[in-house]
Amino acid sequence: MKKIVLILIAAIALLASCNDYETYGDMKEKERNAINKFIADSSITVISEDVFVQQGNKTDLTRNEFVKLDKSGVYMQIVRQGCGTKLQDGETVNLVCRCREFDIMNDTVRVVTNASYKSGTPDIMRVTCTSGTFTASFIKAIAYNMYYYYSSAAVPAGWLVPLSYINVGYPVTEDDEIAKVRLIVPHSQGHVLAMQDVTPFFYEITFQREA
Repeated sequence: MKKIVLILIAAIALLASCNDYETYGDMKEKERNAINKFIADSSITVISEDVFVQQGNKTDLTRNEFVKLDKSGVYMQIVRQGCGTKLQDGETVNLVCRCREFDIMNDTVRVVTNASYKSGTPDIMRVTCTSGTFTASFIKAIAYNMYYYYSSAAVPAGWLVPLSYINVGYPVTEDDEIAKVRLIVPHSQGHVLAMQDVTPFFYEITFQREA
């Protein structure tokens, strides 16, 4: 009798553990729900790539527009186009970046580097443009040294998405504005921990060429 009771207990424990097991599909569904909730709570207007192109690759800030880029799944808002020019094919440059990173799933600010180009300690990444495709790695980064990128200096793919649409010059006068974007980055385009935990992040990032 005692043996039967132990077997039943073990079976119940196994069933409970199976019910608690979360599949990758379950985690992606949670991510989608978290992103949709964030979009609704933030009063974001999502536009298609076709509308984005018709608007001259611009997002209307008065309507809090974000374009959903189908290939990457990243949602992007261009706050400032930036001074200077876009990265050219075959060009390799150092870009100074400052960001605010918000964990959408856990409703938490994770990383903040000052958004002003006049102060704060920035991240610096080395970027190469090859036939419209960007590759990059951090050569100096708050996040790399202190938090996320302990296992890889690779820049999250989602960070590189805006480079097709913004200018990345160096400000020379007070009127020159550096590029600024806001991004909703799904885990597949994020850093190591985002991919590991299937967690989306919201970013506000500025980009400029290193002096």
